[in-house]
Amino acid sequence: MAPPKRKSGGRTTPKGTRPNEGRVANPDHNSAGVAASSRYTPPIPMAVKESPRWVPILMFALFIVGALVILLYYLGAVPGGRSNYYLLVGLAFILGGLYTATKYH
Repeated sequence: MAPPKRKSGGRTTPKGTRPNEGRVANPDHNSAGVAASSRYTPPIPMAVKESPRWVPILMFALFIVGALVILLYYLGAVPGGRSNYYLLVGLAFILGGLYTATKYH
């Protein structure tokens, strides 16, 4: 046998009152009742948004060095034998390039 259904709904305001009764409009609040901010935040100037010239140069340099390290590893042209550390170093350079790419504006 199924449990009895819950009753939904009901009174949300005290008995004998009406919605919006007794509320006074406040000029410092918007229609949602949130206070207006008294601070002005100016837009960020375009000169601040622009990255320095070295950021894209560093980004591409890290990508190229990382790709070269991995390529030389697979060609067998790395000193000290084929160690997986070369792959980790190449991956670290590529990830450094990706991180630098997120800072470029």
